[in-house]
Amino acid sequence: MKLSVLMGAIALGTLVVPGTAMAQERAGSVQIKGFVTAVLPDGKITDVETDIVGLPANTQTEANDNVVPTVAIEYFVSDNVSIETICCLTQHDVDGTAGLPGAEFVSDAKLIPATVTAKYHFDLGGAKPYVGAGPAYFIFIDEKPGSATIPLGVTDFDLSNEFGLALQVGADIPLNDRGLGLSVDAKRYFIDTTARWFAGDTLAIQTEHKLDPWVIGAGLSYRF
Repeated sequence: MKLSVLMGAIALGTLVVPGTAMAQERAGSVQIKGFVTAVLPDGKITDVETDIVGLPANTQTEANDNVVPTVAIEYFVSDNVSIETICCLTQHDVDGTAGLPGAEFVSDAKLIPATVTAKYHFDLGGAKPYVGAGPAYFIFIDEKPGSATIPLGVTDFDLSNEFGLALQVGADIPLNDRGLGLSVDAKRYFIDTTARWFAGDTLAIQTEHKLDPWVIGAGLSYRF
């Protein structure tokens, strides 16, 4: 479902302003994209490493989805190869789904998904689909313990910043011959994080979480 919409947009793009992009050279150009982006993380627990409060044995969690604005900046090394980085800030809660269903474990964790991808672009005439891959570093700021953990004596909380991998697929669809276009993009990240809840100076709970979010966006692009 997530990729079917993207593939449909790419197919449609092959019928839009055919030949517009074929006459343009892209080597040395810069492209800026403004997206509306859905961030769809997992958030489940993969390991409980410390638990002095006695969580139910089957405790499981998930992170909520979010929709945010995203800016991407891309430099074309050649007509078919580019380097791209993105800028966005997304906020998520983590709630229980089993063991303590509905319990809020993490509140308002803000995430900066620092990402750089190398992309290869294919020329289909009207649309230019691409694939990409590169490193990512997830930076968490201002994360707070969820309301369900406060009665357990939790006073502080943090999520570890982590390196991971991003895979990418999408398409640029020209709207005119002056650099304006429509872009659709999907990234799948492979990255985990360690969550730690503290009661004073004591580590009360430590869990490993699978994040692995889909990040799917669409918007306008301008190349110059």
